[in-house]
Amino acid sequence: MPRSVFLGRVVGGDEPLWLPEDRYWALALLEVEADRCPDCGQPWCEATSPDNEDAYRAALVKCHACAISAKTVRAHQDKRGDTDGLHVNINRH
Repeated sequence: MPRSVFLGRVVGGDEPLWLPEDRYWALALLEVEADRCPDCGQPWCEATSPDNEDAYRAALVKCHACAISAKTVRAHQDKRGDTDGLHVNINRH
């Protein structure tokens, strides 16, 4: 969706859907997304710079939904349950 339409522009009958400014924004977003580490999402140019070797800190965070998912799958495997094609549906109660 073009940025201008997302921001509320109504496209008239003769108007193009994508304005030049929309294309510039889309190209800029592609450039930003291309400069991301595929694992952590940090800017690649910053995260790989030797100057930033000690610039980052990490914290372990436990996702309780993922934890119960892993425990459920492990219990299924321990009972020799087949995991081919297995998906886990997580619901909060």
